[in-house]
Amino acid sequence: MTTDRAIFRLQDIKDSIVNIRKLLEGKTFDEMYKEVATRAAFERFLEIISEASRHIPDDWKAEHGPDIPWRQVGDLGNVLRHAYHRVDVEALWSVYVDDLDPLEQAIDAMLAA
Repeated sequence: MTTDRAIFRLQDIKDSIVNIRKLLEGKTFDEMYKEVATRAAFERFLEIISEASRHIPDDWKAEHGPDIPWRQVGDLGNVLRHAYHRVDVEALWSVYVDDLDPLEQAIDAMLAA
């Protein structure tokens, strides 16, 4: 993969993180859960993150995000696409609350390298 394509994927992840924060800013879990369109948009942004993460070179992941569970990030999209009817929305909320900051830090480090 060319470096340019990897950079585009990193930017897709960064944009999706920003969009998730804008989408969910000031919302509680219950509000997000009840707002079908908001929940669907949140899931779509996570799906983009998941798919884009599969196109980041492994050496970049190891250097700038060794603590990120990259396999789980990549697998999340499959769950959202194929098991959408069984998605644990509380687990997705946990991604928002607990996992976006470290992921964004890794992505920012890759973009700055």
